[in-house]
Amino acid sequence: MIFADKLVQLRKKSGWSQEELAEQMKVTRQSVSKWEGAQSIPDLAKMVQLSNLFGVSLDYLLKDEIEELEPAAPAEKGEEKARWVSLEEANGFLEAKTQTAGKIAWATFLCIISPITMLILGAASETPGYGITEDMAGGIGMIVMLILVAAAVAVYISCGHRTEPYQYLEKELFETEYGVEGMVRERRENFRAYYTKNNIIGTCLCILALVPLFGGLIISQKDLFLVIMLSLMFVIVGVGVVCFIRVGIIWVSFEKLLQEGDYSHQQKLKNPIITAISVAYWCIAAAVYVVFSFATDSWSDSSRVVWPVAGVLYGAVRVILSAVEKKSQVRDR
Repeated sequence: MIFADKLVQLRKKSGWSQEELAEQMKVTRQSVSKWEGAQSIPDLAKMVQLSNLFGVSLDYLLKDEIEELEPAAPAEKGEEKARWVSLEEANGFLEAKTQTAGKIAWATFLCIISPITMLILGAASETPGYGITEDMAGGIGMIVMLILVAAAVAVYISCGHRTEPYQYLEKELFETEYGVEGMVRERRENFRAYYTKNNIIGTCLCILALVPLFGGLIISQKDLFLVIMLSLMFVIVGVGVVCFIRVGIIWVSFEKLLQEGDYSHQQKLKNPIITAISVAYWCIAAAVYVVFSFATDSWSDSSRVVWPVAGVLYGAVRVILSAVEKKSQVRDR
């Protein structure tokens, strides 16, 4: 059996079309067609890639007299070996993400609305007739905020534990077994309309969230009323974020299995220090907020300026990290 016939047999056994094999090999469909039509043969590097992809030996691919499948030689010490993802694992992963997406979305909603009690009670404490002191407002507001954040964190941890067995999909290189890619692409196409609809709704809600705030300015200039309108803005933004997150998590799970977008082979090989720096940055921002609030004895207007400033500076940090990353990639080449 010649190489061309073996390639056709292996491709069909894996359940791939010529286009899908071309994607795996990072070549054009025409190249695969020529290989299978015995019009050309891959170079040695592509032969090695085909050997690893199909799990057969180079001898089997190159020697016409060898008819039976021979397993590929074991990887050398220190050589990275791709993991194989079965159809059962892929379905389990998608099911786990579907079950946890909504929970994570509403946990994020709790975090967004957590300061509302503190804001409203703080404004009420400055309005005569409500009998609420500033200390009482701060204390009750902080307790409610901590309870909501704690509940959200509990949900995050629970969902993280549910999806922990599939963490390797984000960081490791892997190959999918027969039928996995086709199943994922089909589910993604069926999900596309719902994904688009939720993104449209989320975007509209985030834009319209400013209406209560500006409308409140027209109706009344009283602080308590304006704070209530601001709180309503937080609620609307929170619902918009829920729309984004609950479909975004599922959509990203498709990309992880297909190893596309941010989860392509190239992206997985990027320096993980960038992620660590991003996490550390926001931890430092939170620490600055707490220290500044304690130092100024203000948990409202003056201390909240930390967050928009941190957001603007984070954009600059990301630009710098991206520039460093690109410079590193050019140097490695």
